[in-house]
Amino acid sequence: MEFRADGLDDLLAQLYPFILETGVENVGSKGRHLDTIGTTLRLTDPRARLSRSMRRAKPFSAIGELLWYLSGTDEASFMDPYHRYYSQDGAPSEVADAYGPRLRGRLPEKGFDYDQLQFVLETLREKPGSRRAIIQIYDSADRTLERDVPCTTTLQFHGRGDQLHMTTTMRSNDAYIGLPHDLFCFTMLQEMVATRLRLGLGEYVHFAGSMHIYESNLAAARGYLHEGYHRIAPMPAMPAGDPFEAFAKLMQVETRIRDGDAVDFDGLGFDSYYEDIARLVLVNFRSDDAGEVTRAMRGLTHREYHTYMDDRDGVVPVGKRETVAR
Repeated sequence: MEFRADGLDDLLAQLYPFILETGVENVGSKGRHLDTIGTTLRLTDPRARLSRSMRRAKPFSAIGELLWYLSGTDEASFMDPYHRYYSQDGAPSEVADAYGPRLRGRLPEKGFDYDQLQFVLETLREKPGSRRAIIQIYDSADRTLERDVPCTTTLQFHGRGDQLHMTTTMRSNDAYIGLPHDLFCFTMLQEMVATRLRLGLGEYVHFAGSMHIYESNLAAARGYLHEGYHRIAPMPAMPAGDPFEAFAKLMQVETRIRDGDAVDFDGLGFDSYYEDIARLVLVNFRSDDAGEVTRAMRGLTHREYHTYMDDRDGVVPVGKRETVAR
């Protein structure tokens, strides 16, 4: 089954009823769930990667996950300030299926010594139409893991004409918790590669062998559907230049925020795109300081980010849809 939409919320509004109505009960390593086999999602505007629903995850944990990927580390503690999923009781301090080392090759002592993102950039720079611009996440060695087997198998980047398209294949995908984070992070990587190569942003295609909703999240998925349609509000386009360099600087700012240091946003020299993300990172870390949160939010350039601080905005009654100006 394939679902096609301009934004994440419209994809979820099609996908969740399909799973709830046709999913087969199954029991996996993480519990009972409704399971569907062979599901494809096609996101025609990858910038519309954030849900507008307050029932869905706010952007902070998705941003944290992207930074974790780019850092190349497998330390669970990196994600603790964003969400503690990886540091649950009894979980190891190092996450065996962390994507960062597999993407960036920064843990040679564990067999991850090859920067696959750099390979993709070099391959498409030399031959834009190549069918070899592939990142392998699942490795044959993972078959021996008792837990934390990567859900993603491959990421493939396709230069066609003046646009960069991307396809992702997953062996397994949690449609309620995992999918929104996956689409955010993978489409951000797609746009980073496209921007670096000076290509337009094409479509994003996401395939899962098993697309499922866990029993514990069925009521929440139904509640999401009862909210009605949500306005499509894409993120702004990444500015021209080298986004990998910009995110490296952003991660230095994240470290300062993590360490409790004050940040002078006016002195960062960031484009407003990256400054907005830095401000959201600060809001996540300083959520108990109302004054600092207010000051950070006032400086946001992209007004749609304010939605995630106010659960009254963003919902359109069922039967109506509106596209918000970029």
